[in-house]
Amino acid sequence: MGTVAQVTSFPPVGGTLTLRTTTVAHGGWCVGRVAGRVVFVRGTLPGELVTVRLRNVPAHGRFAHADVVEIHEPAEGRTTPPCRYAGRCGGCDLQHVTLDGQRQWKAAVVREQLTRLGGEPPGAWSNLVVEPVPGDADGLGWRTRMRFAVDAAGRAGLHPFHSHDVLPIAECPIAAPGIAALDVHARHWPGASSVLALAPSGGPAVALADPRRGDVSVTETLGDWSWRCDATVFWQIHPGAPALLASAVSTALDPRPGDRVADLFAGAGLFTVVLAEAVGAAGRVDAVDSDAAAIRAARGTLGGNSWVHLHRGRVDTWTQRARSRGHRVDLIVVDPPRQGVGASVMDDLLSLGARALAYVACDPASLARDVRTASDRGWQLTSLRAFDIFPMTHHVECLAVLTPR
Repeated sequence: MGTVAQVTSFPPVGGTLTLRTTTVAHGGWCVGRVAGRVVFVRGTLPGELVTVRLRNVPAHGRFAHADVVEIHEPAEGRTTPPCRYAGRCGGCDLQHVTLDGQRQWKAAVVREQLTRLGGEPPGAWSNLVVEPVPGDADGLGWRTRMRFAVDAAGRAGLHPFHSHDVLPIAECPIAAPGIAALDVHARHWPGASSVLALAPSGGPAVALADPRRGDVSVTETLGDWSWRCDATVFWQIHPGAPALLASAVSTALDPRPGDRVADLFAGAGLFTVVLAEAVGAAGRVDAVDSDAAAIRAARGTLGGNSWVHLHRGRVDTWTQRARSRGHRVDLIVVDPPRQGVGASVMDDLLSLGARALAYVACDPASLARDVRTASDRGWQLTSLRAFDIFPMTHHVECLAVLTPR
């Protein structure tokens, strides 16, 4: 086994170091330590002896960021990336890891964030596994929505990591077949800054240069339900994710006929439809989202259900009003953007008398911070699942259930 040479002075940006990585960190990084400083490294695995090139060395001296230059001792779980642009394109940062290794990596990150930021006891979620999406065999061909950058010559491509440059590409292995068939990379896009490509579940794939609200609508489906959405409205990008998440939320909360439910950050109403079916006309569902186009899509699908109330506006405004008016609910679902719910909104939500809150999270750090807030207010994390909705990337989707302690 190789050794790491002692470093007495830390190199500047562009300099190289040889180090051994130890653990994974949120964001697709591995951690190494040199000269008393933490070095976050892309493109490696825990336990590897690597030479890295520094990309960022902050003046405070606490940590630095680096990219792998050479691997001297590879770790178990390393594999040949399936994409020729791996390491240059910024989109897929775990292609050098086997699928099983990727899921173990993501589970370790979720556990670490919940312990460090969420205040959960060490080992509390040691049995957590990241579940594959049904039908996903190799982690490729899943992305049904992609935004391509366009360079000055009108060529479509993708951005390198933390760069505004455009890397022209000839293919993207994670693109859904419908998007691949559009040949966005082979077409000329003069004057455009980006191209949005979509392969919706209820219709043909489309490619839109610099799309604006109202340009094109697409159809998305879930079982017998369908939505007519503006192309720019958020929808889950893995084709198996809507059914998986809707089922998981329904199972986790077990809504009953007559229940009153709040569905916050509801988007076009993916969870709203399953909640509305479960509570029936004797119940009530309040669905809230700030995106007017998403609420229009939800209204087109759910407008005939008198017990479903769709609110276009900020979630924090709705929760403040609900709290001040003494509004009571039985169940809550939140599916916030990457920054999470936040302490103020969590305070309001936890005052509404719910017996359970289901939190769908695309960022484990934000989830952990909100879990900590709930714990400080007398709630507890009672169940946790994680799903590999974004294979080949460090991203992971979690479903956490919080209940009053």
